[in-house]
Amino acid sequence: MSTDYNSTGAKLVIAPHVSSPLSVDDLNNAIWDDVEPVGITHYWSGHEAPEQKYARAQVCWSEEALHVRFVCNQHEPLLVSSNPITDGKTIGLWERDVCEIFVAPDPTAPNRYFEFEAAPTGEWVDLGILMTTYGKETDWDFQSGMSTAARVQRERVTICMRIPWSDRIPKPQHGDQWGVNLFRCVGPESEQRYLAWQPTQTLLPNFHVPEAFGWLRFV
Repeated sequence: MSTDYNSTGAKLVIAPHVSSPLSVDDLNNAIWDDVEPVGITHYWSGHEAPEQKYARAQVCWSEEALHVRFVCNQHEPLLVSSNPITDGKTIGLWERDVCEIFVAPDPTAPNRYFEFEAAPTGEWVDLGILMTTYGKETDWDFQSGMSTAARVQRERVTICMRIPWSDRIPKPQHGDQWGVNLFRCVGPESEQRYLAWQPTQTLLPNFHVPEAFGWLRFV
């Protein structure tokens, strides 16, 4: 896999509009060749992770949905379910290998955002999140209609998400910017399994820090 990653210091993900329909299971569609990747190369703490844990993420959008692709280095045994269920959300998916995107569609309400995760098995979970002064409130019943696809190859895992537009995830206009962060969890439980595009720099691993979000610009 290419190691030509954008700097983790970049605060912007560029999401180009694509005119052709993009199926979630078309993981190698030529559309992705024209979508600039950002690198997930650091731990949540801000320390650089080893290259064998690196991932790159790409985001684009169509008239129907938001599309996200992760291409991950994989040099250790997969930590996945032996009995994956893909016809409904998998609560606790974050305890195994997974890629994640958090998006805050309303820039005036950065503490209200949505969490989308997908695993190498095709399992997924979607959650609504509200961060308050009292802690995190989770909407476990949020239903985005997301779909996922994954491919496991030698030393590489590719994961795609398709998140359709809705009243909760509204179709953007050209030039809109949403809050965003991108993550990867890989390997057994330790502080060395939590990678972030924009490190949250908390004392203990924690992805739920909207103050650390970068921006997703729709062009």
